Amino acid sequence: MEKLLKYYLSFYILLVGISCKEEGLSIEKRRVKAEKIYKEASNFKQGSVSSMLGIEKSVAIDPTFDKGVRELSVAYLKRGIPFKWKDQLDKAVAINPEEWIGYRGYNYLWFYRDYKKAIADFDTTDTLTPNFIDFPQGHSVDYWRGIAYLGLKDYENSISYFQKHMNKKIKDSGEDWIELKAFLYTGIAYYESGNTEKAIFYFDKVLHYNNGNYADAKYYKALILKEKGEVLNAQNLIIDAIADFENGYINKRPYVESLRQLYLEDYNQLKKAL
Repeated sequence: MEKLLKYYLSFYILLVGISCKEEGLSIEKRRVKAEKIYKEASNFKQGSVSSMLGIEKSVAIDPTFDKGVRELSVAYLKRGIPFKWKDQLDKAVAINPEEWIGYRGYNYLWFYRDYKKAIADFDTTDTLTPNFIDFPQGHSVDYWRGIAYLGLKDYENSISYFQKHMNKKIKDSGEDWIELKAFLYTGIAYYESGNTEKAIFYFDKVLHYNNGNYADAKYYKALILKEKGEVLNAQNLIIDAIADFENGYINKRPYVESLRQLYLEDYNQLKKAL
């Protein structure tokens, strides 16, 4: 503990020294210097001591450098230290809300499964940018809201937002540009709300656009066939689903479990039940 306190004291003195040294620089020059140091720090492994120290140095030079402020939250997020992650990310949001509120919602959604806070942040992005749809972490806020509402088992809103997302994709690029998981999750929402016909329609979309290979879609179709008494067809489908699972055609995410993620045990249990 004593060594740790000495480290933090030394680092605090270093930051004060940096701040005093840069006082004479203009805002523009501070930002240029901060971005340069940030870029150098980014050459190290994300979350490593060398990376964190470099980014902290860049933020000390320019405390308004929101990209660096946000990056300092990532290591705490991935290491499961929520109070450190939240405090740091909130600072980035305060500096540049349009850029980081949607990203914070994404973090709430996947890392903390706080669907209500995630939806609140996604809704706020619409308020801040009313003339276009935001795409935090590569997907539209409508797509993310569809997942968040599914997490809450609010199937009506989940389906509505997925449909909004898919309609925009179809209009802009065509149906073949829609993410497979948008089809999958829409199918799951219909299945869990009791509409098996619509569910099969979307599970078939998954298979159509993935050359007939996707374990999760086949698993849910097998469940539906079982419920309809079509046991032989369900048996054949679950065997195919297990083969797809073993070949990696599954719903999964890096770092965290995906929503409604299935495991080999789930497939084998259904196979046994059939």
